[in-house]
Amino acid sequence: MKTLAILSVFILFSTASLAQQRYPQHELSINGFRNPSIGLEYRYRQVSVHAGYYLTNFESGVTTEFIRSGFSIWFLPVGKKENPSSFYASASYARGLTRDYQNKNAAMGEVGFRWMVWQGLNLRLGMVALVTKGESVKINPTPGISYSFTF
Repeated sequence: MKTLAILSVFILFSTASLAQQRYPQHELSINGFRNPSIGLEYRYRQVSVHAGYYLTNFESGVTTEFIRSGFSIWFLPVGKKENPSSFYASASYARGLTRDYQNKNAAMGEVGFRWMVWQGLNLRLGMVALVTKGESVKINPTPGISYSFTF
């Protein structure tokens, strides 16, 4: 068991080190729909920060709005592109603007995949868990579309 734990840590650090070499040093993304929010995201190697307007439907036809900011960790790059597709995990703070969440603080955890479609155009698909005091935990899909500039 101890050997397995040591091997797992070695693989994790090796993968992170290799992945860091494959990501561009700087990236600025204009996020046009929902994931992580309608706003901006700045990434330095494998870590990014984001902020913007987030909307979701917990039930059909009812849109709930938030202001959202947080950070993401990028891992397991896929492909040979200069800016590869990859998986991500993020944590965010959200402030409710409407419905049952108006003026409430929330925490969001998300995992997903970003597919680099063409040049800087990318699509995301993730799953988010939203936690707020006094409300049940909500799990929702989080599609997104963005355009990223590397420098």
